[in-house]
Amino acid sequence: MKITLRTANNFEKVIERETPCTAEELVRELKGDFPYQILLCRKDGRPESLRTVLDHDCTVELLDLRNPTGNMAYQVSLTFLYIKAVHDVLGPNTRVIISNSLSKGLFTQIRTGGIDDNTAGKIASRMNALIRADAPFTGKRVNRSELEEFLNRFGRKDQTDLLNSSSDLKEAYLYTLDGETEVFYHMLVPSAGYLKWFEVRRYKNGMLLRFPHQSSPDMILPFEDQKQLYEAFSDAYHWDKIMRVEYAADLNKMINKNEYSDLVLLSEALHEKKIAEIAEEIKRLGKRIVLVAGPSSSGKTSFAKRLCIQLRVSGMRPLYMGTDDYFLERWQTPLLENGEKDFESIRAMDINLFTQQMNDLLAGKKVDLPVFDFKTGSKTFGIRFESLEPGQPVVLEGIHSLNPALTNGIAADLKYRIYISPLTQLNIDEHNRVPTTDGRLLRRMVRDYQFRGYDAKHTIHAWPSVRAGEEQNVFPYDINADIFFNSHCLYELTALKKYAKPLLEEITPEDDEYMEAQRMLDFLACFSEMPDDSIIPNNSLVREFIGGSVLM
Repeated sequence: MKITLRTANNFEKVIERETPCTAEELVRELKGDFPYQILLCRKDGRPESLRTVLDHDCTVELLDLRNPTGNMAYQVSLTFLYIKAVHDVLGPNTRVIISNSLSKGLFTQIRTGGIDDNTAGKIASRMNALIRADAPFTGKRVNRSELEEFLNRFGRKDQTDLLNSSSDLKEAYLYTLDGETEVFYHMLVPSAGYLKWFEVRRYKNGMLLRFPHQSSPDMILPFEDQKQLYEAFSDAYHWDKIMRVEYAADLNKMINKNEYSDLVLLSEALHEKKIAEIAEEIKRLGKRIVLVAGPSSSGKTSFAKRLCIQLRVSGMRPLYMGTDDYFLERWQTPLLENGEKDFESIRAMDINLFTQQMNDLLAGKKVDLPVFDFKTGSKTFGIRFESLEPGQPVVLEGIHSLNPALTNGIAADLKYRIYISPLTQLNIDEHNRVPTTDGRLLRRMVRDYQFRGYDAKHTIHAWPSVRAGEEQNVFPYDINADIFFNSHCLYELTALKKYAKPLLEEITPEDDEYMEAQRMLDFLACFSEMPDDSIIPNNSLVREFIGGSVLM
């Protein structure tokens, strides 16, 4: 038989075998051909364990940590290894909660007294012992009845409640590691020996479980204390508890009983309260240049316009602007190494014009502001003339707004910087989280289809390059923010599901995006669908994606 092996970096090799073999055996034979450790493979459109048997002519794509599916397999596998180590060190009944992403890792809570730096060392030592022993992750994908049988015997309340509250949840993975069995919604790597890179660090009232970043698959990046991000997640956790929605099952029960209207209104009221507080702070400090930045699908436009309304309520008359109007002329756009135009970097911005016009506005001059025409790739003038009264602020939104290079020519004491992102605190259960990235991808997918004419396949295909741009142009500058705004709405996954699910189901096994689409469908299956989204106010940030917004 002929087996064609492929990787993301255009590696391709045809191997002829007379007898069946596993993908893992082939990877070991060709170990020197791969720059990073192979974690999973893709066969017939779906993820497969490296221990899957290859017994006929086929094409197998090998996935390392740079691939989103391989990356998630590493994270989930490491999570299980960590949970097992905690139970071995502190006792099998110790509660471990995987809370959220933080500092290139996961923030976790261990519900027991007396944890300290020594505890972190003991947990890491136990993890390393299991790695050295190459302890296998043995398991399989099970159907609903098998999952129900397992949960009736061994499951936690959060897992059982999830199964009972979600009729779409048809399958899951049951994995065992050194005698401990857990439920996951993503395939794991074959064994603990694949998890060589990690760090366990005591942090605040919990532990950080850190792992390699996609950009550096064979190392742990230096620790970066993201204090504001931690505080934003802590606020979200606090409000989730107040609204009695900690896990997917809690939300599903409200949806299934048609008792979600108060939840929607409370979520929106929380956003309005936060925006009003930010507006009052801007007024109190006398800030004139308000800069709003965040990654794709954060709701920057809706937030900036709602902030303008609250500033007006405070007695101010803000001028709203988007930094996209300050692109260089297309012929001036810098090029990437491959010769393509680099539209994502700060180098594509006309910083000189921006600085001159902002300072002219602050000086009270009347300014001819540009309007960028994306079809012609050129700025047009003579359309928008603006001037500022004393004390009147400018609200600017765009991905580069927090990059000092954009505003270095403006007095520092006039600037107020806001970082916005949907920080998903609501998780599936204690051990399975919903990545913030997945929430943003769903938002973008729905908006792309509703307003930009792109199908889900296009959105998923473009997502890695979007993420790469964010890593370079957005995330490094969140530390410059004066405040973080969490644009996530507690109910939003149930609202987005109605729009996203049919789009994802259109992607077929023949498409390269099929594996990612199935992963998204698997986690969406854990959430009930909001039957009527008319309750969502027309100025909600969620409306920016599903439609019906009065702000767009």
